[in-house]
Amino acid sequence: METLKIEFPSTIENINLVENFITEAKEKFHISEMMYGNIMVAVTESVNNAIIHGNHQDENKKVFLSFAIDKNKLAATVIDEGNGFDFEHLPDPTAPENINKIGGRGVFLIKNLSDKVLFHDGGKVVEMHFSLQ
Repeated sequence: METLKIEFPSTIENINLVENFITEAKEKFHISEMMYGNIMVAVTESVNNAIIHGNHQDENKKVFLSFAIDKNKLAATVIDEGNGFDFEHLPDPTAPENINKIGGRGVFLIKNLSDKVLFHDGGKVVEMHFSLQ
């Protein structure tokens, strides 16, 4: 199993680091363009949530991102140092009363772009799985 890891302070400017990290993984692991797009959106949404909602943009708190690839499967893990969240009771962003709300679509996108999503440690850890075939 091959892995790549990065950690960084919780500032929104560090999304650029994440995008570069994902591009590096695409090259290293020979990820297709289609899967690269799904991984880019899902992982950056997860990191964005970690920075804003998990760590409340506290520069003293870090976000940890890792990729592990085994055969034709990629696991992306995002960890924040926040208090977690209730991932089982999120409002449905496609419900009529939520359509015009700003925000609330991140976890929805993550779940729809990943093959499998697991939440651990009260929501502080998001593990996304992608089939690379």
